[in-house]
Amino acid sequence: MHDKELRREKRKKWLLYSLAFIIFQSAIIALFTLTVMKVRSPKFLVRSATFDTFDIQSTTNPLFSLRTNIVLAIKNANFGPYKYDNSTVYFYYGNTEVGSAIIPKSKAQFRRTKKFTVGLDLASTNLAGNSQLATDISSGIVPLSSRSTLTGKVELMLIFKKKKSVNMNCTMEINTNTQMLQNVVCK
Repeated sequence: MHDKELRREKRKKWLLYSLAFIIFQSAIIALFTLTVMKVRSPKFLVRSATFDTFDIQSTTNPLFSLRTNIVLAIKNANFGPYKYDNSTVYFYYGNTEVGSAIIPKSKAQFRRTKKFTVGLDLASTNLAGNSQLATDISSGIVPLSSRSTLTGKVELMLIFKKKKSVNMNCTMEINTNTQMLQNVVCK
């Protein structure tokens, strides 16, 4: 009889330990799922720019023609790489397109910011007769905006793939006196 009670106590202990282990493992899996496995949208933004050619005229027919090297960045906050397809980034003065650049297919590593430079020609050929352009050039500040969409997949644990699209919507100003890009704000 004493042996039966001892065996029953051992079985209760094993059952209790097994139940505690299952609860502990479930908590770890739930925590892992809520933090590491959560897929966030990467951020796509304009960082800075340099100008190779800077030609701005504020005569009776104001115009600008700029050869620019724009530094773009994709900030990936996920625990897996973000692989994106080819895309195009468009630059606008008001609602008129003044330039575009192709973004080649690539990948942003996990928990990293991928920075890359694209060459771009910005020209006001579509803005003939725009009186606001003359005002902006004479003030020394030419406002621009950029828009783009990247489509790709975030890969988690080399198993799960989740589609994510990233929209860029940035505003910036070209200072014609210092020949620099300033006040870059991305949403």
